[in-house]
Amino acid sequence: MTSPHAPHPHSLPSRLAKPAQRALAAAGYVTLEQFTQVTQADLARLHGIGPKAITQLRDALVAAGLSFAIEN
Repeated sequence: MTSPHAPHPHSLPSRLAKPAQRALAAAGYVTLEQFTQVTQADLARLHGIGPKAITQLRDALVAAGLSFAIEN
């Protein structure tokens, strides 16, 4: 049984910097599953999302058995 205060297993990494958290929230991203429909390049275009945030998101996706959308 999980604690009511435990993060959802596919929630965004809690260590993301505040600007990255705000950028993702403003764009409507709240779960890791949503990133399977977006490329890393698309995310990098958001103001507040830098290489460190991309790496943290990629690592979280891999840990959940997911990945970013493939670049065309």
